[in-house]
Order: sequence, then structure tokens, then C-alpha cells
Amino acid sequence: MSTQLTPPREVYLPSKPPAAPIVDGPGVRRRRSNWPDQAQSVGMFLLAALGAVVALVPFYLMLAMSLKTSAEIAANPWALPHSPQWINYVHTWTVEGTGVTFSTFFRNTFVIASLSTLGTVLSSSLVAFGFARCRFAGRDRLFLLLLSTMMLPGIVTMIPSYLGFRYLHWIDTLYPLIVPAFFAGAFNVFLLRQFLLTLPRELDEAALLDGANYFQIYWRIAMPLSKPALITVALFAFTYAWKDLMGPLIYLNSASNQTLELGLRTFQTIHGTDWNLLMAGAVIVLMPLLVLFFLGQRYFVQGIVMSGLKD
Repeated sequence: MSTQLTPPREVYLPSKPPAAPIVDGPGVRRRRSNWPDQAQSVGMFLLAALGAVVALVPFYLMLAMSLKTSAEIAANPWALPHSPQWINYVHTWTVEGTGVTFSTFFRNTFVIASLSTLGTVLSSSLVAFGFARCRFAGRDRLFLLLLSTMMLPGIVTMIPSYLGFRYLHWIDTLYPLIVPAFFAGAFNVFLLRQFLLTLPRELDEAALLDGANYFQIYWRIAMPLSKPALITVALFAFTYAWKDLMGPLIYLNSASNQTLELGLRTFQTIHGTDWNLLMAGAVIVLMPLLVLFFLGQRYFVQGIVMSGLKD
């Protein structure tokens, strides 16, 4: 007796179900269109482009006026310069009537901004690591107390700070603009703490089992992994110190100690009607910040997103 085996039947299953057709009228069938999504994307792109153009108008006007003569500005400040006057930047570099140049302002501003950035990053990251990775009594209450200082206006502490620095004989020196940066600020601590909370706590436990202490965990594990947030804080600190006007105006008296913002204000007092020279000075002050932002833009956006600040 022979047994005949029946071959298995092949079953074909579609990998993806076809799109459901839409019936439009009797006997007319068409597939679903995604034109509303495309129209929304185009609308958002046009809105973003319009916002970018509006934001760039002041920069265009500043750059165009810095390359014109006074007669061209009086005729039409919006037009492109017929013959760019690069000599305006040379004239602006020497601040007549003060005995100093923009190179002195650059040096003072760079020293203040660099040391302030270094102090801000070191102190804020150390305090943020303590609040994010260490457990101790009263930690949350201390953190709330730190955040409450953000609601205190700076004008309230202006006079006490001035009296304290005068007692230390630091008036007309760069110390009042540098030393406070080494005492962590609430905003930077908050931003770094939010980023450090996203790191797995198993990293700390593994390092403790290997014999590392908390400072070693902070320096060798947490800080290398927090590079985007640290660069974000550094950009904030450097930008604030670079364009600070109130601090130098209060603590600095001599022209040799002035910063770029204060020097530009002095230049405006001397050349109040020379708009081409004033705009050239504004471009000189602004250019380092633009270069710094474009160099650190990727880390800046990544640090903001991963720290949760956008929420």
C-alpha cells in the first residue's frame, strides 16, 4: 500500500496592505492624498523664512551703513554701498580722545569673558553634580532655595555688591567682573542638573564598586558625558560677559580697563553723528559672538534639547 503525500500549499501574504481608496462620486475611485501635510510643511517653512528675514534686517542695515560714507547714509541708508568704505573700520579702531584703541577693549573683554566662562562652568557643574548624583539630607530644600534666588532682581543686590567690592578695594579693577562667576549661578546649575539626571545611575554604582570617589566620578565620568550641556553653559556665560554693560559701567572708571560695550558707549559719546563709524564699531563688537555661535551651534541645540530646558 502506497501513501501519496500532498505538497503543502503556498500562501502569499502581502507585506503591506494597500492604501484604502476613497470613493469620490459614482464610479470614481482615487487614493488618499497627503496634500494637507505638505501644505502645512510649506506654510511652516515660509513662516520660518519670514521670521529669519525680519531678524536679519537689523544686521543687514548695520553692515551696510558701516561700509558707507555719511553722505550715502543721509541719501538712502537701506541701499547697498556703491563703494565699500573699509577705511571706516580703521578709523573706528582708534578711539580718539581717550588715548586707547579697540585692541585694549578687546583684551579686557576677552580676559573677563574667558575667566568668567571658566569659573561658571567649573562651579556650576560641581554644584549641579552634587544636587543630581549625591544623596544627602535637605538636598531638595537646598535646591529650591537656590532656584528661589532666580526671582531676586539684580538691581536689589547692586548696591550691596558695590559696597562689598569697594571694601575689598576692587573698584576700577577686573576682579568684580570675574570673581562672582566662580560662585555658581542658579540658572546654570539648574540646566546642568537636568542634564545630569538623564545619565544612568548605574555608572556611578559601577565606579563606586571599582573604588572611585565622587569627585573622580564627577571628573572622569559625568563631565565627559555632559559635553553638550557644558558647551551650552559656556556659550551662555561667554555671551553674557562679552556684552555686559552694566557691570563695567559700575565698577570700571579708567579708559584702560574698559570693555568693548563700554568702549563702544564712549565712542558713541565722541562720534554721536558718525553713523558709519558707530555701525563699524558695532560690527567689531558683534563679530566674535557670531563666530562663536556658529562654531558651537550643534552642541548648543543638543544641550538645550537633552537638558529639558525647552519644556
